[in-house]
Amino acid sequence: MQAAIQTTNLLTEEKITEITLQNKEQSGVTEYPILDFDQRALNLLCTGVSETLKHTKVKPAGGLAYKIVKRAFDIAASAAALLLLLIPFAIISVIIYAGDKGNPFFSQVRLTENGKPFRMYKFRSMCTDAEAKFAEVQKNNQSSGLAFKSDDDPRITKIGRFIRKTSIDELPQLWNVLKGDMSIIGPRPPLPREVVLYTPEQMDRLLVKGGLSCICQTEGRSDMDFDLWVESDIEYIKTRSCGLDIKLMFKTIAAVILRKGAK
Repeated sequence: MQAAIQTTNLLTEEKITEITLQNKEQSGVTEYPILDFDQRALNLLCTGVSETLKHTKVKPAGGLAYKIVKRAFDIAASAAALLLLLIPFAIISVIIYAGDKGNPFFSQVRLTENGKPFRMYKFRSMCTDAEAKFAEVQKNNQSSGLAFKSDDDPRITKIGRFIRKTSIDELPQLWNVLKGDMSIIGPRPPLPREVVLYTPEQMDRLLVKGGLSCICQTEGRSDMDFDLWVESDIEYIKTRSCGLDIKLMFKTIAAVILRKGAK
């Protein structure tokens, strides 16, 4: 990470607080005020999220028994999947590496339960300097909200388009699930540059551990409006149960097979 955040002025605690808690309508962000976070700025953001969530009126469903069963299932399912996918992972890695001799894996800092940061893993679907080039493409955001989406992102490689449409690029997150960073089912973990623009209500989606899939991923993923995306995550948080998790897991498999909302 760079020693300073790429903004016109040095980041201060007052500035990060102002940006984090600013409550205004967002409709397709085309210029993120903060693109890169050093450790101090990330700590400030995470602290701000944690403090904001203390005042939420949303109560996550599921007691201790649910959490134990959910974690046990996450461990068993992710471990089994990683073992079964070991050879396919190796093949995919070789194909990605052969394209440009770059690392086939990519990781980003994301935020999860209570604003905790972690590194989320993916198969690399973009050029090796994609993060450095984000400032050039952010104005092409086709999302209706804070998350960045672009059908014609020039940073995506040829193999990258395929593994994105088939959701293969997300499979390394099974390692995050096994480690306990993520769950099989839960709100998708957002980037710090997105969270810094969240309203307090939008931060409620960070009340529980992030996951590989949730309601949004079964209802169109990239096609869903950002506000509806947030609403669906809050709905999940309020009603989550073992039965709902199993239902969403099977609906996710169907969405992947049908490539519903895949970009």
